[in-house]
Amino acid sequence: MDNQNEVSSRFDAAAAAYDSQRRKLIPCFDDFYDTAIALADASTDSPAVLDLGAGTGLLSSLLLQKYPAAKVTLIDISEKMLDLAKLRLAQYPNVSFVLGDYTCFHTSGPCDIILSALSIHHLTDANKAQLYQTVYTNLRENGIFINADQVLGHTPFVDALYKEDWKAKVEASGLTQEELTSAYERTKLDRMAPLAAQLNWLGQAGFTEVDCVYKYFNFAVLYARKGSPLA
Repeated sequence: MDNQNEVSSRFDAAAAAYDSQRRKLIPCFDDFYDTAIALADASTDSPAVLDLGAGTGLLSSLLLQKYPAAKVTLIDISEKMLDLAKLRLAQYPNVSFVLGDYTCFHTSGPCDIILSALSIHHLTDANKAQLYQTVYTNLRENGIFINADQVLGHTPFVDALYKEDWKAKVEASGLTQEELTSAYERTKLDRMAPLAAQLNWLGQAGFTEVDCVYKYFNFAVLYARKGSPLA
């Protein structure tokens, strides 16, 4: 089984309990998601938005609270995750769902905002770099890309520090041993890359304004803007 199929299978299996566990599995949950949404700025009240690896639709639901008229497309390889997203976002008329591989997905028109949360770290480094180029292509001028994700520590010591902190916090969170075991199994699918490498790949893709706006151990929110540098 290749990594993409394994990711789909693992997250199909975890779908039902995923949202109830997420706050416990992300120690910086509020700041992490709030920062991502704060960065999602558009010049229109009805921006075209693409959510990569959308899962149960949490990030899109937060975006739609900010832009209720947004035209949002969610794409994910887990059918059961998308089924939950459809229930979560049923009240919004301008939302569509795509079951598929977002690494080779092209939009029918340019997007104002492309965002992703806790998904891209499952890709190989080569696929991450290629995806950033695809994202750049699918954005309109002045469009924004936001990636709220997990990054690798820049040295083995620092990465071990990140992992030890996360493990200590999730084990004190109240999750059952079965839930912890399932979470640890899913981490075997991770292919995290260092923050500096990812910022570099975004620059190579053509983005002019690139930054890590938020970071808490290995949780980071990356921002990239397409367009001429602002004075």
